[in-house]
Amino acid sequence: MNEDPTRALADPPRPQARKRIELPAPGAEAPAKPDLRTLIGAYVSLTKPRIVELLLITTIPAMLVAARMEFDALPSLTAVLATLIGGALAAGSANAINCYIDRDIDQLMARTSRRPLAKHQIPPRNALIFGLVIGAIAVLGMGFLVNWLAALLTFGAIVYYDVVYTIWLKRTTPYNTVWGGACGAAPVLIGWAAVTGHMSWMAWVLFAIVFLWQPPHFYVLAMKFKDDYAAAGIPMLPVVAPAKRVAIESVVYGWLMLVVSLVPVLLQPGATWLYGVVALVTGGLFVLECHKLLGRVNRGEDPKPMRLFHWSTSYLTLLFLAVAVDSFLM
Repeated sequence: MNEDPTRALADPPRPQARKRIELPAPGAEAPAKPDLRTLIGAYVSLTKPRIVELLLITTIPAMLVAARMEFDALPSLTAVLATLIGGALAAGSANAINCYIDRDIDQLMARTSRRPLAKHQIPPRNALIFGLVIGAIAVLGMGFLVNWLAALLTFGAIVYYDVVYTIWLKRTTPYNTVWGGACGAAPVLIGWAAVTGHMSWMAWVLFAIVFLWQPPHFYVLAMKFKDDYAAAGIPMLPVVAPAKRVAIESVVYGWLMLVVSLVPVLLQPGATWLYGVVALVTGGLFVLECHKLLGRVNRGEDPKPMRLFHWSTSYLTLLFLAVAVDSFLM
């Protein structure tokens, strides 16, 4: 790569001024208040349910493996339910607070302009209180119903996502996606801690898989919405660097993810042949898609980034499904 990253970051795009919100003139008819169903839907939307669902996909398999490796048994139903509900509330809390913090830039991006705060469906103060309340319920619930290590990790994930990532990394560095990946990988550690009360090498391997998976997953999404991020002044890598560099980094992270995903097969009793086959095949297809992205960029064609994005979601689902099934064969 011939590009100088320091030059690309020397003068990152500046955020546009926030859109002026026009208030109704005196005597003008006030906008109708949303009905209860619309209001509930707006609060649910604040939590970004699709992201919550993706996070929970990694939690249950981690709990199953932890219970089998540590106790040769299944995790208790109480621990599973408490962890899933607490994890969903925690992720929803982090997302709601994220919407509160990002309400200025959400109005500037087409992809996020329909979020409740961008559409002024909910007062910002109410959204913040909602996020803080369900976050407190999640942390305390994990502490009293599961254990305090899981609660501490849950609290740390919320703070990291909203303070370290949203307020600091997202607006200052193109490597926000890389370092912000710790939040998305945290549910693996939380699930493991919920069962065992401590960490082990297998927990960190699963964490590393998700951590390395996230840069290619979000890089291509940022490629798709590059103009949105540029308009909002967010220095995502595709905004400040050529597409070739983005594609090359996706290839590198894809290979690292594939290698790490095979570690459990080498370190018995981490996994059996079933997991190994699924990890090799799905990871190989993931890396192949990364190389195809790079090839299209090198040829000057449409990079079609969403091909990798959709496959990356399928990859994570299939891999952790294999983790769950494999735990019964150990």
